[in-house]
Amino acid sequence: MELIQQTPDLSAYLVADEVIDHHHPRVRQTAAHLAETVADSYGYAQAAFEYVRDGIPHSQDADDPRVTWRASDVLEQRTGICYAKAHALAALLRAEDIPTALCYQRLAHDDGDGHAVHGLVAVRFNGAWHRQDPRGNKPGVDARFSLTGERLAWVPDPALGEVDYPTLHAAPHPAVLGALRAAPDRRQLWRTLPVAL
Repeated sequence: MELIQQTPDLSAYLVADEVIDHHHPRVRQTAAHLAETVADSYGYAQAAFEYVRDGIPHSQDADDPRVTWRASDVLEQRTGICYAKAHALAALLRAEDIPTALCYQRLAHDDGDGHAVHGLVAVRFNGAWHRQDPRGNKPGVDARFSLTGERLAWVPDPALGEVDYPTLHAAPHPAVLGALRAAPDRRQLWRTLPVAL
């Protein structure tokens, strides 16, 4: 699949905003700590990915009712669904001047009843975008950081109505952010997740 930048201006994928708040002290502190342990930007990107994937539990897996959406809150509270974890990873990568986009997939629910939009990121290295999924591994999910071929949590199955959206977003999709902001808890959020973009 060819990934399509929402904007041709690469600097848009380095911007800090209310959601990807990479100027926040919590984000800066975490980024500085991760940067101490690696030799270059490739190593940093992998370390940041693994930190978010493994160190911040997916709130559904952990049965955590809290809803986070701002990157600094995800890092502070150490919880979030896929969108929130993607926001946290984007902030950590942008904090070290690595262009990072938000990406989405439409996936069928595990029980086959309906669909929901899933969030991940893409990083820019060597003149190309590489999608990464920091959702968090569990039985049946083995996402890994890779610049040589995608190792995502899921590969959409068109026969099930699943879709890989090709657009690389510089900021969270409004439908995603609206659902996160409106939900008082994860249980309610689960009922109001976007089903398509």
